[in-house]
Amino acid sequence: MSSVRIRLPDNSTREFSHEPTVLELAQSIGSRLAKDTVGAIINGEKEISDYRQKLKDGTQVKIVTLNSIEGREVIRHSAAHVMAQAVQELWPEVKVTIGPVIENGFYYDFDAPIPFTPEDLEKIEKKMKEVIDRDLEIIREDWDITKAITTFDKMGEKFKVELIKDLQARGEKTVSVYHQGNWFDLCRGPHVQRTSNIKAFKVLSIASAYWRGDEKRESLQRVYATAFESKDALEKHLHNIEEAKKRDHRKLGKELGLFYQHHWAPGGVWFTGKGSVIFNELQKFMRELYYEYGYQEVITPQMFDAELFKISGHYQNYKENMYFVEIEEHEHGIKPMNCPSHYMLFASELHSYRELPIRFADFGRLHRNERSGTLHGITRVRSLTQDDAHIFLAVDQLEDEIKNFMSFLQRVYSQLGMTNYKIYFSTRPEKRMGSDEIWDNAEGSLAQALKTLKLDYTLNPGDGAFYGPKLDVMFVDALERPWQLGTLQLDFNAGERFGLKYIGSDNKEHTPVILHRAILGTFERFIGIYLEHTAGKLPTWISPVQVQIINVSEKQEGFCKDLVNQLKEHKIRVHFDDRSEKMGYKIREAQLQKIPYMVVIGDKEVETKSVSVRLLNGEQKNGIKVSDFINELNRDIGGRKLTSPMQEKQ
Repeated sequence: MSSVRIRLPDNSTREFSHEPTVLELAQSIGSRLAKDTVGAIINGEKEISDYRQKLKDGTQVKIVTLNSIEGREVIRHSAAHVMAQAVQELWPEVKVTIGPVIENGFYYDFDAPIPFTPEDLEKIEKKMKEVIDRDLEIIREDWDITKAITTFDKMGEKFKVELIKDLQARGEKTVSVYHQGNWFDLCRGPHVQRTSNIKAFKVLSIASAYWRGDEKRESLQRVYATAFESKDALEKHLHNIEEAKKRDHRKLGKELGLFYQHHWAPGGVWFTGKGSVIFNELQKFMRELYYEYGYQEVITPQMFDAELFKISGHYQNYKENMYFVEIEEHEHGIKPMNCPSHYMLFASELHSYRELPIRFADFGRLHRNERSGTLHGITRVRSLTQDDAHIFLAVDQLEDEIKNFMSFLQRVYSQLGMTNYKIYFSTRPEKRMGSDEIWDNAEGSLAQALKTLKLDYTLNPGDGAFYGPKLDVMFVDALERPWQLGTLQLDFNAGERFGLKYIGSDNKEHTPVILHRAILGTFERFIGIYLEHTAGKLPTWISPVQVQIINVSEKQEGFCKDLVNQLKEHKIRVHFDDRSEKMGYKIREAQLQKIPYMVVIGDKEVETKSVSVRLLNGEQKNGIKVSDFINELNRDIGGRKLTSPMQEKQ
């Protein structure tokens, strides 16, 4: 056999006389790497392959190790098996079902004759440690599918039998089974090499579930847990879980009086006066930048004849997420997105190539029929507003417009202190519109623009919009949780479907390319995410109340009221807490409301016509002239600072 060359991420190669396994490749590089190897990413595929996988000539391989981010998925997968083994050792009558990896952890569903208790979770965790400490080798076997059915049937594992029969019905002839000691499970893998590779784990909670999510099927008990490559990483994660509970936007929204929700409007949000300030300040900020970046803000209808959505493809590809009404025996749809109305607006007049790119921005309200089980506070709603825009341009303008979009996005995120984000390039989904040729052109154009702009990105195969490939911007918050916010979606289809044209320099008609884009995304969702990111401690410019005035006694009321009027003249949002409560209590209340500036007025301040300022971080600034204080506030608010300029003077 001729030599087999395997390419590594740095483009170096390793040469073998045979098709090596991933583990053999790792061994050829170093024994330490081989010991830590848990799988590989082959030819950029999304899924991690088993370290036993044989590699063909020319294969590009990224070895996945215990200490890599990708390795966490394998560790958690193996920890799920350890959990199932532990449960069955504790309670042999329990039957196992599935144990998938989920975001930040894993779970396993059990068919148990008795309900698990919190004390049982402690027992499970202790038994899992015992299994891990046995340092069991994890062995993979490929079984004939008939053998697998017979074996699991004899064990009474009816759920496994059902899964295997489904595979058999799809034409599978063999299934993989992983052993650890005397225990084994149906699984496609991959797994770590030994149970002792699982260095840190925690059993978290229990919930009820139905087999295959069907409420008509068996009721199961779902045990949630997580696992990490180190104890430090686990402890950090557990800290973040507790911190997330404190930062839950639903909790903060109630405590700060920002929004309200009711079951009579599921998926709807009432923004209070305070909450509306945040909403409107964000819109004002985006409007200012729209002007700077050459956008036209437009207003479009809420409801359209269903024929429009048939042309756009929403009727065929998105109908289950839309609301429809019948008017005069004719079907109409409430818009879930602004794009079709923007196409109509573009088509309403003749355009020259000299006008391109044309950028329409729209804050119109949208409605989407999200399933009730997916609704979550204000981060997943049915009635929403987006910083939605559509850009009509020529193909040769694509690179510059992507650069323009990234500049805009970086400006917004930087202003809001959101500097940690990642870009994902999502390609054609299985359910899509348009020919393969159009998709090839769209994906190729976007990939070339990313390359030219030297933007780092992660490929996300199959997750594009139904009309074109896209870039998704994943913001990573203060608790290291990823959130999809910004998006740039390339559309070569809509222009053709709607017959959109512009007159080119050759005096002929041409079809524009369309970019669908958002930066904050859904305002409701963004506000919820931003509240959690900041723990409710918003920058002054976006805070509902920017200054809280607190008097020591009734004697200072006149001075305080004059100060309120001075601040209002400068458009500063101020509140005078004139309640007959103790000063310490009022300060504490202002702190709980996370008000950026607390101004305390006593006899000395009245006498010297000054203010004593307490910042939200606890710093105290005494004897500040009123005019100087107002100047500092204007600098803070006008400059949309992240932290108080007074705090910066430490």
